[in-house]
Amino acid sequence: MPVIRILPHPEYAPEGQTIEAPAGASLCEALLDHGIEIEHACEMSCACTTCHVVVKEGFESLGEMDEAEEDLLDRAWGLTPTSRLSCQAILSDRDVTIEIPKYSINQVKEKH
Repeated sequence: MPVIRILPHPEYAPEGQTIEAPAGASLCEALLDHGIEIEHACEMSCACTTCHVVVKEGFESLGEMDEAEEDLLDRAWGLTPTSRLSCQAILSDRDVTIEIPKYSINQVKEKH
């Protein structure tokens, strides 16, 4: 199982965290399954950017980005060349390191 290293984030992982998830799972599913309550306002339907992450290591091992994700990412806060929507980034058998940006475009947060 691939390992996901989450860099420290003041709200979601203050000390950083390391989790394992099965290949074929999305980053968002893996985070949520391990109690890291990343925002996902559209319920993982690729309709917003609240689950935006920056992939620091292992970017090329994630599933290919489609046009819908590329278009949405243009609206994400803190966009980088290795940005992905965690709901669309599918794990392979390689480890990844991610950073959850400090902000999102979501103005209201709800518990899911």
